[in-house]
Amino acid sequence: MDNEKRLASAAKQAVYYRNYRRARDRALVKLAQAYPDAYKELLEKEKVSDEQEGKAWIDLNGTTLSPRIVARAKARGITIAQADTNQGNNGGEE
Repeated sequence: MDNEKRLASAAKQAVYYRNYRRARDRALVKLAQAYPDAYKELLEKEKVSDEQEGKAWIDLNGTTLSPRIVARAKARGITIAQADTNQGNNGGEE
């Protein structure tokens, strides 16, 4: 009985949190569309802040960009996507 209550409570909390995240994501999309320049500026600030703290960002394919890829892109003056593609083409060797 006690276990059933805990499971029901956890399920209720998970549904609430999922719905909250969905609403938050929809609101973020609307704000990004309404204020694209401000959104891009804030996003870039957050990215720089995370990079300074050593936190990795995830690309659109869901793969984590290693600090090595980011550093190599900056050193070569190319985009991170190009550096990531180049790594895949040569087996990750410099």
